[in-house]
Amino acid sequence: MLAEPFIAFFLLRSVRKILRNAHQPNPSAQAMNVLTYGIVILFAAELIFHTQAVTKWVWHLLLLGMIAIALLKKEFTPARTLMNAILPFAILSLGRDAYVAISGIRNNTVTDYFDTAVIFSLIWMVAMIIMSSRQQKALQKEKQKTLQEEEQRKWMSARKEELEKVVAERTAELRGQKEQVEQALAELKSTQALLIQSEKMASLGELTAGIAHEIQNPLNFVNNFSEVNVELIEEMKEALQKGDAGEALAISKDIEDNSQKIIFHGKRADSIVKGMLQHSRSSSGTKEPTDINALTDEYLRLAYHGLRAKDKTFNAEIRTDFDSRIRTINVCPQDVGRVILNLITNAFYAVTEKSKKLSAENPGSSYQPMVSASTHQLVGKVEIRITDNGDGIPEDLLGKIFQPFFTTKPTGKGTGLGLSMSYDIITKGHQGELKVETKAGEGSTFIIILPV
Repeated sequence: MLAEPFIAFFLLRSVRKILRNAHQPNPSAQAMNVLTYGIVILFAAELIFHTQAVTKWVWHLLLLGMIAIALLKKEFTPARTLMNAILPFAILSLGRDAYVAISGIRNNTVTDYFDTAVIFSLIWMVAMIIMSSRQQKALQKEKQKTLQEEEQRKWMSARKEELEKVVAERTAELRGQKEQVEQALAELKSTQALLIQSEKMASLGELTAGIAHEIQNPLNFVNNFSEVNVELIEEMKEALQKGDAGEALAISKDIEDNSQKIIFHGKRADSIVKGMLQHSRSSSGTKEPTDINALTDEYLRLAYHGLRAKDKTFNAEIRTDFDSRIRTINVCPQDVGRVILNLITNAFYAVTEKSKKLSAENPGSSYQPMVSASTHQLVGKVEIRITDNGDGIPEDLLGKIFQPFFTTKPTGKGTGLGLSMSYDIITKGHQGELKVETKAGEGSTFIIILPV
């Protein structure tokens, strides 16, 4: 029959595949290998020696033995589909040969039935083998896909661990950088606070020098008029002793006038001292009605006398132009006073430096330092202008003058916080504006605009 070589081929192919995939050889696998090659050898002997009468029974035994081993042993699970396909043929082929051997009849209705059944079993076997092959291919593809997915998962897991390690290192690095930045920021804030205090103390020193000079005038008046009053009182006593009432009344009138002048200059000294105290203490931020004209005039004179007290050679022309229409407006006088003092001090510094430079270059220069302060009533606003005829501000520096720590003064002459503090006080503390107009070689004008 043609079925034997067909079966022998697929048996050999299936068993070799199983043995190739086995991790370790075992008795069942070795027995299956021996049975498989035995079937192939018997089939070859039958073709060569025509010993079908003997070999067919050995064939049946070997084939059934292989099927039994494959169905009973766990390691041959992949071959069970093939064995289930061959099993009907093996049983029917054995039954047909047994019937012929017992009955001695080769051709009758029963053998025809057997032959027909064998043919259908062969068809069943071929169909099952084809289905098994397709299933094996599908399983192989699925296994391959699973292996690829597993490899991908392993790669992704390794990549994830690597990325997590990198992220952890980067996070630790960023945390360290953050701590360094926070420490640097804390140091910067501390330094800035010290510099701001230094700027306040510097402005306080300038103010104090001006006050010392300015307060001397009313004190001289108080002392002089007090001494005159003492002399007048002695004269009045003498006139009363003489009974000259008219002379005594005239002297008393002089004493009264002098006392009024003492009161006036005493109050003037008192107001100067109060201004100094207001400037020196920390601002509460409380706004109160303030005479802007008087505030500007007072700080202009105090700044001038402060510079004169430090440098006797300093001299500058002072001009004022105050708008009489301006009434009191609600501002924080200490803060606005600091701004005005800072701007006026800078103006005096600018004209002094220009004067020194021109004197060095041209001793016969006719340059006259001048600083002016003016106020103007606008619609809903008040404008304060501080103007000097110094060298002006270069255009490339205009965008930096209100930045903290920026200064054009030599080292030790300024902290770079004066204009920055002034800008914050006017724009943030009073919702106003602080601007500058400048022309190289001709001077600058700082403009304060405060809402009424």
